Amino acid sequence: RRNCRGNPNCLVGIGEHAWLGEIDENSFHNIDDPNCERRKKNAFVGLTNLGATCYVNTFLQMWFLNLELRQALYLCPSACGDGVPKDADYEPQTICEHLQYLFALLQNSKRRYIDPSGFVKALGLDTGQQQDAQEFSKLFMSLLEDTLSKQKNPDVRNIVQKQFCGEYAYVTVCNQCGRESKLVSKFYELELNIQGHKQLTDCITEFLKEEKLEGDNRYFCETCQSKQNATRKIRLLSLPCTLNLQLMRFVFDRQTGHKKKLNTYIGFSELLDMEPFMEQKNGVYVYELSAVLIHRGVSAYSGHYIAHVKDPQTGEWYKFNDEDIEKMEGKKLQLGIEEDLAEPSKSQTRKPKCGKGTHCSRNAYMLVYRLQAREKSLTVQVPAFLQELVERDNCKFEEWCNEMAEMRKQSVARGKIKHEEVKELYQRLPAEAGSPYDFISLEWLQKWLDESTPPKPIDNTACLCSHGKLHPDKISLMKRISEYVADFFYRRYGGGPRLNVKALCKDCVVERCRILRLKNQLNEDYKTVTNLLKMTVKGNDGFWVGKASLRSWRQLALEQLNEQDEDAEHSNGKMNGNAQNKDESNEEKREEEEELNFNEDIVCPHGDLCISENERRVVSKEAWEKLKQYFPKAPEFPNNKECCSQCKILEREGEENEALHKMMASEQKTSLQNLFHDKCRPCLGSWPQETDELYIVSQFFVEEWRKFVRRPTRCSPVSSIANSVLLCPHGGLMFTFASMTKEDSKHIALIWPSEWERIQKLFVVDHVIKITRTQAAGAGPESVCYTSEPQLCPECREGLLCQQQRDLREYTQATIYIHKVVDNKKVMKDAAPELNVSSSEAEEEREENKPEGEQDPDFNQANGGTKRQKLSHQSYITYQKQGIRRSTRHRKVRGEKALLVSANQTLKELKIQIMHAFSVAPFDQNLSLDGKILSDDTATLGSLGVIPESVILLKADEPIADYAAMDDVMQVCMPEEGFKGTGLLGH
Repeated sequence: RRNCRGNPNCLVGIGEHAWLGEIDENSFHNIDDPNCERRKKNAFVGLTNLGATCYVNTFLQMWFLNLELRQALYLCPSACGDGVPKDADYEPQTICEHLQYLFALLQNSKRRYIDPSGFVKALGLDTGQQQDAQEFSKLFMSLLEDTLSKQKNPDVRNIVQKQFCGEYAYVTVCNQCGRESKLVSKFYELELNIQGHKQLTDCITEFLKEEKLEGDNRYFCETCQSKQNATRKIRLLSLPCTLNLQLMRFVFDRQTGHKKKLNTYIGFSELLDMEPFMEQKNGVYVYELSAVLIHRGVSAYSGHYIAHVKDPQTGEWYKFNDEDIEKMEGKKLQLGIEEDLAEPSKSQTRKPKCGKGTHCSRNAYMLVYRLQAREKSLTVQVPAFLQELVERDNCKFEEWCNEMAEMRKQSVARGKIKHEEVKELYQRLPAEAGSPYDFISLEWLQKWLDESTPPKPIDNTACLCSHGKLHPDKISLMKRISEYVADFFYRRYGGGPRLNVKALCKDCVVERCRILRLKNQLNEDYKTVTNLLKMTVKGNDGFWVGKASLRSWRQLALEQLNEQDEDAEHSNGKMNGNAQNKDESNEEKREEEEELNFNEDIVCPHGDLCISENERRVVSKEAWEKLKQYFPKAPEFPNNKECCSQCKILEREGEENEALHKMMASEQKTSLQNLFHDKCRPCLGSWPQETDELYIVSQFFVEEWRKFVRRPTRCSPVSSIANSVLLCPHGGLMFTFASMTKEDSKHIALIWPSEWERIQKLFVVDHVIKITRTQAAGAGPESVCYTSEPQLCPECREGLLCQQQRDLREYTQATIYIHKVVDNKKVMKDAAPELNVSSSEAEEEREENKPEGEQDPDFNQANGGTKRQKLSHQSYITYQKQGIRRSTRHRKVRGEKALLVSANQTLKELKIQIMHAFSVAPFDQNLSLDGKILSDDTATLGSLGVIPESVILLKADEPIADYAAMDDVMQVCMPEEGFKGTGLLGH
């Protein structure tokens, strides 16, 4: 039942069972029966779902079964009314032509389903994103009406109004004088609120309910010439032949800031009498249900759309689900299955009982009623030019069916021949005793027996050893077959090399046995050496061996014994021309070279005995001879061998250098004690009175010098001051006096003249940078002038500022802060006084005591925690109290929230982030930055001047109580949740 992989004679379970016995013809091919794609008799044609276009398909099927609309579209003249050339494909140019062609295919195509991609593309819809179905319906009807309004034939021009357009009036009555104001308006569908209702009639009643206008909402009466209490309601004046009732299942949830679906049951009847709701009650207003559009799913942003539509000619109900169309039994509408599929949880409300002729649904979002017709339904004929196009498509379909059928037939014929061939060859596959045989790859045999993958030429190179013969370790991957079958395989498929009885490699087998014997001997020798190491070595008869080598010598010996096998595999890979194996081999060899061999751990860089006695020990001569058998090339050091003389000299020099560095550090610290401790430092913002000159060095030099003084044995000494980093290529200063008192102060360190004299003696200075204060005799403080040597380079300074501004506006991930205010006052209390040290800063203070390399690079380091502090954006002081340090980073205060943003994201996207952080809807947000109102939702944060660490003020408007109003605004703020058909919106 299964194959023995270790036995090359076992030929069972390699895939032969599929070929033995009788085989179903369908197993010889993977081509479906083309007749499954053929339209069944008296069945409707489905529509392909192009990704997320199920909502479009439901409306197309519903409009197709509106016979009056279909007839009017067929009457619409086409640019190809005279016929389409047979050598050219038909490409509709207008929306009407697309609908004509689609309807003609839906009526007379032989296909089970057709592709509506031309129509969808013409509307500019995104096939990968589900749109708002109700919005699509309204926009498309408006587009169709506008397109047909240019037609001369009134039956075509007015079809949308006749079928779908009704009239209602907004009627306002003054309570004081009784004056009635009426505003007549057209409608194509009635949007009914379903919250709090169980029946469709209740929803219609609420839609027409009288509304009182009182208080601030009073009505201005033209007769009274003043605001008066009034009543307002909607009156239905006329109804269309097809009454579309939109059930408002998708509403805006203010808590989440998104739309949600109302999964409540609504009851509706198959017959709807609208007479009680009409202003004029002298007509016939009995409607019968013709379509129910269903949204399956609990979320407003996902799910699946299907349609139940009644055939107007037979009265039978059909369920349209993209490509699949199902006829309901007994000419009855059946919604039960759809409601079960949408069950989100066990705790949902039970479905109420429905009487005869009534239904209830929690997934129906649109109900379509047709005026009850007394005459027979219309018979619609496809125009001749469209029928010609349909026949042409049907011919292509028939050709495809015939082609698929022929391919199935050929596959079956080939399969039968292969079946007989495999059965015969498998019987002769085993090699009889004493008969010639070949080895062949098991993988190739399995592919030969697998019909889905045609066999490639036989390739045995992966199983060869370094001698070009069959590798002993590869026997488990090979099978021994008869020479007769091997001859057939090589004639039919080619390949090689052939591996017969002469391909067995005796050299590899002998080598394998030798390694096995050595491995057995290794265990005995390991015990012997372990015992010898316990003995004390006397005199000069011992040898130095590395302690690390002694710990792992058995593992090193085992790896050495396996090297020959690995070399054989590597050479086999090279013979096969396998570039990947070759690269892996070279990489492994490089790794081996990096690893030390036995006893090389006590060899110094000069190739002699290392000076550290802690890393080595003396072993007896007997133990060394045993180890030498396994590592004949290991370096040998008798225990009377002297250590490396060069290493001794270097050790002495290192000790002398450490002493010299300590002395240098002590001298420099004594000479520049205030600079080291960051005490009594001058400040440009408050120039010290005792001097008119200050010198400048780079802050980087000061930090590196302090590191050396703290740890002279670990850090390299600082011998020079590189002030060139503060200068431009022309030798000019990169900073202005004003900038050095503020944002650029972190790049420089100020030096007293007395300190500068000592610095010039201790270090090599590449460029002297000096700031001089001058004041005319007898003049006031306002005449003070500050000059620098060298002078400022204006061009390079401007370039530096531009680059800094670009960097601030091209960030990819930065933190900004949103500060919520109420009545222009901050919600939170003022932040703690700026000199208070926060817990995070205290943590940073403790970081200074960590080893070098673990300290926070955002802060300077100094013994005793002394720090130069920035107190505000405007003022600096010269001397700071010891023990206080200040962070220049923005400190988040209570009630403020940090957001991660990028410079290229839009203000609208930031508002959505703020909505999730503060539960304030985007349309309620008023944002400002440094007094400037941020209002352009399409602008990027970089263009609005939002830089890292910015603080944006948020003022929230009063919430809107009307859900419908919020829904409308949300559609504007978040169009990705609404209709995205750019082509349709363009119309």
